[in-house]
Amino acid sequence: MTKIFCDIADIKLIKKFRKKKIVKGFTTNPSLMRKAGAKNYSDYSKEILKITNKPVSCEVFADEIQDMILQGNKISKWGKNVYVKVPITNSKGKSTRKVIKELNKNRIKLNITAVYSAKQTSQILKNINKKTKVIISIFAGRMADSGKDPIPEFKESIKISKKFKNVEILWASTREPYNYLQAKQLGCQIITIPPSIIEKIEKFGSSYQKLTTDTVKGFLVDTKKSKFRI
Repeated sequence: MTKIFCDIADIKLIKKFRKKKIVKGFTTNPSLMRKAGAKNYSDYSKEILKITNKPVSCEVFADEIQDMILQGNKISKWGKNVYVKVPITNSKGKSTRKVIKELNKNRIKLNITAVYSAKQTSQILKNINKKTKVIISIFAGRMADSGKDPIPEFKESIKISKKFKNVEILWASTREPYNYLQAKQLGCQIITIPPSIIEKIEKFGSSYQKLTTDTVKGFLVDTKKSKFRI
């Protein structure tokens, strides 16, 4: 089974989507926090963690290795349901394996983000134990946007992580509802999806005939609104 996490930081939407059985957790990042209007990162994150007992990923935003470790240790204390989100490198391309190893050693649940290759997955696996929970977020959509096929990277990442029962592979940067079916077929344990796409997934099952008539009806409505004539 592939669990759906909602990719959002807006508290109003989290309150809405926490009630959905289809949603098993939440992922956030500094960009989503900014978009949601957060002024104080710590206070805002703690508020999210209080309104849901489902897993929530909160990201470190320091760019220096030692500062990342300090932030990760602080975030881990915000709630029992928090996962500390750590990018695979900093902005200069320097590996964060020291951060991953240190936090994992401290039994802190991690979500390793901004992963794009099975090679990076392999590097992560070399720096973690086989007990503490770790999510590896592979950015399928952004990979595809750059003309690269994400599927082989997922297949290899899932294959090499099978010995780690504590590791889950997450399909990130979802672009369309069909990505959910792709993630399921591959055997991804998690996919993180924005609210608008989750609502489309809830409507799965329409016949081709219904899709056709709904499309034609939409064209007809817009034609009438615009008072088009030929």
